Amino acid sequence: MDASLLILTDFFQAANQALDYATNLAGALKARLVLLHVRRNSLLDPDMLSGSLSNLTPEAVHLALGSVAGHLPVPVVAEIGHGRVAEAVVDAVRRHHPLLVVLGRPDYSDLPDELVQTTSLDLLRAEVPCPMLVVPHGIASTAPPKRLLLAVDGCPLKLGDPSSATYQLLEALGAAITVFHVIPDTGPQELAPLVMNSLVRTGLVAHLPAVESHTVVSSHAATGILEAAQSGDYDMVAVVARRHCFTGSLFHHSVTAEVMRESQLPVLVLPAQ
Repeated sequence: MDASLLILTDFFQAANQALDYATNLAGALKARLVLLHVRRNSLLDPDMLSGSLSNLTPEAVHLALGSVAGHLPVPVVAEIGHGRVAEAVVDAVRRHHPLLVVLGRPDYSDLPDELVQTTSLDLLRAEVPCPMLVVPHGIASTAPPKRLLLAVDGCPLKLGDPSSATYQLLEALGAAITVFHVIPDTGPQELAPLVMNSLVRTGLVAHLPAVESHTVVSSHAATGILEAAQSGDYDMVAVVARRHCFTGSLFHHSVTAEVMRESQLPVLVLPAQ
């Protein structure tokens, strides 16, 4: 089966920018796009309250998808899902086996954190079994990344077997990778080898181009990652989604969730097993 990227669209600005990014990635990866629009017409949908959902009729959605697909420079399949977004995405992933799920992050700056209910967080809860890319609104460039900041926590790590989407995607991107770790109170030199070893044991490094490591001291992991991402040295941030980070009342305070919500760079979320 040909490589594919699954891109969500609601035809708003953030989704259109994410589509530009996904199109450039698809061209570089020689992949096709699966363009998915989910009709969210339930009165119980939390985004109904914000007015941020499309009110297009089914006929208008078909026309809009056809218009978008017809102007893309890469092969594309357009689909319409129904109901909850996470369920529609899981179904599409099972059928298309994409290397990546791509979605845009709108501007939530005017909303308190406790009111932000994003599709990306729903997909994390649903444990979609492939990497996810969150493209923030207003990014400076939609070109494929050349420098990737990969944040790890130093704990034992499993990212699937070498045939998994994570391995295929990182190898195909060919970006220079900096393995990044934040520690709260111990000097960087003491833990840096252990952090790199946690990644080496996955076998991932052997399939990648040049890999460096960098460790910093910070009282807050997400802050350290975001500050490094804003340095101008990187084009994309990658974080690992561990299952225990997305359960219970602490979900919105997890490092991965905060980085996805605040990063000015695209955030690649790699599912740990």
